[in-house]
Amino acid sequence: MIKAVRGTRDLLPPETALWNFVEAAVRDVFRAYNFQEIRTPIFEETALFARGVGEETDIVAKEMYTWEDRARAASEKGQSLTLRPENTAGVVRAYIEHKLWDRGLNKLYYIGPQFRRERPQKGRYRQFYQIGAEVIGPPSAGSESPARDAEVLEMLATLLDRVGIADWNLELNSVGTPADRAAFNEALRTALEPVKEKMCGDCQRRAVTNPLRVFDCKVPGDQPIIETLPRITQFLGEDSRKHFDAVQEILTKVGVRFSLNDRLVRGLDYYTRTAFEFTHGALGAQNAILGGGRYDGLSEALGGPAAPGIGFAIGEDRLVMSLKETAEGVLRKPDVYVAPMAGMNGESARLARELRRHDLVVELGDEGFRLKKSFEAATKAGAKYILIVGENEVKADAFAVKNLATGEQVSVPRAELARRIQG
Repeated sequence: MIKAVRGTRDLLPPETALWNFVEAAVRDVFRAYNFQEIRTPIFEETALFARGVGEETDIVAKEMYTWEDRARAASEKGQSLTLRPENTAGVVRAYIEHKLWDRGLNKLYYIGPQFRRERPQKGRYRQFYQIGAEVIGPPSAGSESPARDAEVLEMLATLLDRVGIADWNLELNSVGTPADRAAFNEALRTALEPVKEKMCGDCQRRAVTNPLRVFDCKVPGDQPIIETLPRITQFLGEDSRKHFDAVQEILTKVGVRFSLNDRLVRGLDYYTRTAFEFTHGALGAQNAILGGGRYDGLSEALGGPAAPGIGFAIGEDRLVMSLKETAEGVLRKPDVYVAPMAGMNGESARLARELRRHDLVVELGDEGFRLKKSFEAATKAGAKYILIVGENEVKADAFAVKNLATGEQVSVPRAELARRIQG
C-alpha cells in the first residue's frame, strides 16, 4: 500500500471544517484592514531564496527542496528551481517584477503550502501551510513608519481573539539596522570564540557563519552560555531605538499587551528593526504560532528599489492544533436528512434543492433504504431533523418532520418547511 510521504499528511473532514473556519476568519479580518490577496508560484528560482533568505541560514543550507530543471534544447541552460520554503521572498519578487510601487503602499496577504525538509514533529511538517501578510512600498508611502508595525501587530491580536485564542503572548524585540547588527555580530563572534567548542554542532557552525542564529538554539545544555552573551539592545542606534519605542507606544495606546524579549531573533537574514512572535501555551515547548518582522532592505537585495516592509507568517498547522480543544460548533452538521420512500428519489431531490436555497445543509438519502436505515443514516450524519418523503406526503404537499433529539414528529406544509427547520 502506498502511503503519504513522511512529513506530509491528508487533511480530512471534519478537521477541514476547522481549517475553513480559520481561513474565513483570516479573510474577514484582513479585509477590515484593507489587505488584498496575492498568489505566487509554489516554486521559484533557487537564487531568490539564496539572496533573499540568506545562504547561511538553516533553511537555505539544509532544508530546501531543490532540483535542476533540465534544458529543453542543447542551446538552453538548465535552471535551478526550489519549492518555496517561505513566501516573503516570492511576494517581494512579485512586487519588483510587476512594479507594484506605482500603487503606493501595498498590503498583501497569502494562504498556501510551503516546503522544508526538516525533521517532522508535532505541528511541524515538510509540507506545511502558512497564512502571511506583507506591507511594502516606497518610503514616500510611509512604509518605514512604526505605525505600520503596530497596525500589523494589532491586526494579529484581533485575528487570534476572533478565532478563539485568548491566552496568546506577544514577544517583541528590535534587531536594529544592518549597521547595528554588524557591530552586534562582531561582539558575538568575540564572545563566542572561547566557548563555542562547548556548544552543539549547529551553534559551532553558526558562531562562525552567522552568530545571531545562536539565539535560535533550543539545546538545553547551551542555554547557560547563551545567557552570558551580549544582547542586540546594547547595540541599537538612536534611530532604531526611537522606532522601537514608537511601536511600543502605539501598542500600549490601542491596548495590545506585549512583553520584551531581547533574545528574540528571526531565522532569516532579511529582518531589520521590529521582530516579533506570538506564542500559545497549548503547543508545549515549541509554542510559537506565528512570527515576523520588518525587512527594510530585502527589495534592494533582490535587485529592486528601496521598499521598506514588514510582514509575518502564521503556521496554519499549529494554529489549527491550538484551536482543536475549543473548536466545538465549527463543523456545521446537516440541518435535515431527506428520506425518500420507494419511487420518491426525484421528488426528494426537488425538495432538497428548495431547502438548500434557504441556506440549509441537507443530506439526501436514497429510495432503496428502508425507513429504519434512513433513520440510522440521519443519526450518523448528525442531522437535527429527518424529513420523510412518501407518495401520500407528496399528494398532500405536507411532509413528516421528526426532531431526532426530542422525538417530536409533526406534519409541515411544503411552504413552511424551511422556516420550521431553521427554527
